[in-house]
Amino acid sequence: MAEKILMKGNEAVAEAAIRAGCRLYFAYPITPQSELIEYMSRMLPKVNGTFIQAESEVAAINMVYGAAGAGKRVMTSSSSPGISLKMEGISYIAGANLPAVIINVQRGGPGLGDIQPAQGDYFQATKGGGHGDYRLIVLAPNSVQEFADMAAQAFDLADKYRNPVMILSDGLLGQMMEPVEFRPEKTEAELTELNKQHYSWCMHSNEDEPNHHHHEINSLEIDPKVLEKHVLELEKKYKIIQENEVLHEEYEIDNDTEILCVAYGTSSRIVKSAIDELREEGYKIGMIRPITVWPYPTEEIQKTLNNSKIKKVFVFELNLGQMVEDVRLAVNGKVPVDFMGKVGGIVFTPAEVKAKIKESL
Repeated sequence: MAEKILMKGNEAVAEAAIRAGCRLYFAYPITPQSELIEYMSRMLPKVNGTFIQAESEVAAINMVYGAAGAGKRVMTSSSSPGISLKMEGISYIAGANLPAVIINVQRGGPGLGDIQPAQGDYFQATKGGGHGDYRLIVLAPNSVQEFADMAAQAFDLADKYRNPVMILSDGLLGQMMEPVEFRPEKTEAELTELNKQHYSWCMHSNEDEPNHHHHEINSLEIDPKVLEKHVLELEKKYKIIQENEVLHEEYEIDNDTEILCVAYGTSSRIVKSAIDELREEGYKIGMIRPITVWPYPTEEIQKTLNNSKIKKVFVFELNLGQMVEDVRLAVNGKVPVDFMGKVGGIVFTPAEVKAKIKESL
């Protein structure tokens, strides 16, 4: 059995990324994810990796763009306003069909806000915070273990679909400490194979060989018809992702469930505690936790509604109501949808969740 190590979420995901083959990391410090950048600065040189503290978030994401174009496993991280600065570059990376991993350890906003945990970046992550028609695959962990596991998962998904992947964490998960068991480290042979990406700017072959050529990598298409074809090809890829990569957790869901809660990330842990207490009091209540918030488990919510006696849905988020829109689309008016949110970096308690549910029934 693998050894478990007590680690902060920010450090655990950094260690997991290195073990998954990340050897290039570019970022700029911002609380509450600074431990992540500090960990990468210490550990990457030990595995012949490259760490650069860029002069800005804008510079960092463009370094990621270049490294992704060279066929390398590359990552950046930031927190809410820093991710906003990266959005143009993220759109470029998506438009260029390149893989990269971006970690957002969310904090309160808008503007500079504060350094406490929040979930106010859901729209930005799932609806396209940058310009144009593009999508990120967005993973939402709710434990330090899952945060770490998602590093390898994110790189694999990014490579599989040649698409940027975001891990949507928050300040609570980044700062908390929990035991973590890491996946096996990539071998040198596996890392060598990963660096032979067919899409990269150079085919890694001898220039004297007849099949040697360079690829042009950009997201610029002047001809409207060419751009239309390109965007429609991207859309085909996104539909394949929607068909194959939806992940969710069902908790205490059965045919007799009458109350359905929907929450993601650390909010879901608080809601789960409230559900445990409510079930002891006789309430027939369960939860669906989206693990991918894009693609969203719309069909899974619909199936749950069709296969149970659910009379009402409650959505809990650390914002003023963002994911609730996706829940309402899934529910499609079949039953009422109620919402509870907290902002400013304030986190609701199980007691507040229970009170909300009881007073609204």
